[in-house]
Amino acid sequence: MRNFFYFIFLIIIYLGCTKDSGGMSGNTSQPSDPGSSSVIPTNLTLDITLKGQQENPHGDGSGIIYITASADNASYYNFRFENGDSFSSQDGNLTYTFTEPGLNQYLVTVLAFSPTNDYDTISKPILIRVSPPSVDGRDLVWSDEFNYDGPLDSSKWHHQVIPIFGENWANGEQQHYTDRLDNSYVSDGTLKIVAKKEQYIFRGITKNYTSARLNSKYAFKYGRVDIRAKLPSEKGTWPAFWTLGANINEIGNYFGSTYGNVGWPLCGEIDIMEQNGWNKNNLIGHIHWGDTNTGDYRNNGNNIQIQNASSEFNLYSLVWTENSIRILFNNQPFFEVDIVAGMPYNNLHYILLNIAMGGNLGGEIPTNFNSSTMELDYVRIYQ
Repeated sequence: MRNFFYFIFLIIIYLGCTKDSGGMSGNTSQPSDPGSSSVIPTNLTLDITLKGQQENPHGDGSGIIYITASADNASYYNFRFENGDSFSSQDGNLTYTFTEPGLNQYLVTVLAFSPTNDYDTISKPILIRVSPPSVDGRDLVWSDEFNYDGPLDSSKWHHQVIPIFGENWANGEQQHYTDRLDNSYVSDGTLKIVAKKEQYIFRGITKNYTSARLNSKYAFKYGRVDIRAKLPSEKGTWPAFWTLGANINEIGNYFGSTYGNVGWPLCGEIDIMEQNGWNKNNLIGHIHWGDTNTGDYRNNGNNIQIQNASSEFNLYSLVWTENSIRILFNNQPFFEVDIVAGMPYNNLHYILLNIAMGGNLGGEIPTNFNSSTMELDYVRIYQ
């Protein structure tokens, strides 16, 4: 008799353990009503279209996408995004706006739920370009958000590597500029320009340092330039964000003689940011030009003391109009000059990014210098 009751007891335990074995498995969940049968949605599809995709394969820059999900036996849908956003929809339709500037790939996931709360799920990647908002009433006309990895976008940047004076660069600089990944590359959302101590031979000339000097392949007249960056901290480095008139006859520049054939300083130069090699908290904004009437050299500028230039990203800006040039640090102007007759600032300019080594503003390079990196989060031009 005792064995009989023990046998019955085992049967009861077994039945209790297996009663709800048809719950969540893989892409399904437990029914909300234990007494009902599981119904898993089937034939789940996910379609995503971009606003303005006919004009631009990655959308019109608004970041808006239209999502449609469909499945048999679905009573509602839940859409989930990588940033944590989650939305429910009864009919499977949703309009969503991405806000991160640049060309980025995102994963969109939908869960289709049945009346019994079982579900099926599917994900789909979407590549979409988002334009930054306008600034000061100006619209973005050109940018690089550096949301990719590897070499620089060759459709936007030109490596200037030929020394402009045959064997040397200007101002006593001591580096060769290269187009190697060792000296310029993109990773983790930023452009890295790297100055290195190494012997490097170019056209039979040996230098003890290498770096990169970039020309934008976009020329513009008037507007606002925003460059968000973290500057190098090592002494002996001379980083700069600047512009030159696209009519310059400088050897090795991207535009060549497309827009003219004048020398420096008649082309005009705008230094949005310069940092000398001995005081890394000093920010310089400057312009250099040749008087178009007399040919005489002229210059004007200002500098301010800043903090955390090497440890934090800051915003370096140029606002250039028909009447004036302003240089800003974190949206605060610190240098402004009126454009008057004889100043060559009514012509197209292009952007340059570089780290020079030594020279007039780099100063003495420490013997223990090894390498130094400047990071750029983005470069944007608004008009």
